[in-house]
Amino acid sequence: MVKQVRVDHRLLHGQVAVAWLQSLDIDCILIANDNVVNDDITKTTLKLAKPNNCKLVFKTVDDSIKAINDGVTDNYKLFIIFENITDALKVTRNTNVIKSINLGGTKHPDNSKRLSKSVSVTPDEQEDIRKIISEYPNLEIEIRALPNDQKIILKEI
Repeated sequence: MVKQVRVDHRLLHGQVAVAWLQSLDIDCILIANDNVVNDDITKTTLKLAKPNNCKLVFKTVDDSIKAINDGVTDNYKLFIIFENITDALKVTRNTNVIKSINLGGTKHPDNSKRLSKSVSVTPDEQEDIRKIISEYPNLEIEIRALPNDQKIILKEI
């Protein structure tokens, strides 16, 4: 069961590993990212942030979709982390398990629009958010760094 979906360009780090996993009772983290799968140095670094009582899995975005649709993830209390909004949109479109997307941290390039202290979106990411909002009106897109922070719900961008 998917407990949380998060977009965070840092992927897994102390804030995610401690605060979110404890508050949601997560037992498996899926990092859905095409680049990390083949990057042993990054995988080793991310493994350092993983709590001992939690499984950590790296899959490409397409392999993540397949695993979700094949039921491989059904027995886990799953936390899915994406590096970007585009990948979250792709999995949302190709599975039926995503009910909410947490925007936790994104890069701040020059051409981006700042939505919060930790979230900025490029014009392409703004368009992806518009697609999610229009295609999935019952899906919640929220900005929140930590579970105890107040949610900022995106209804338009």
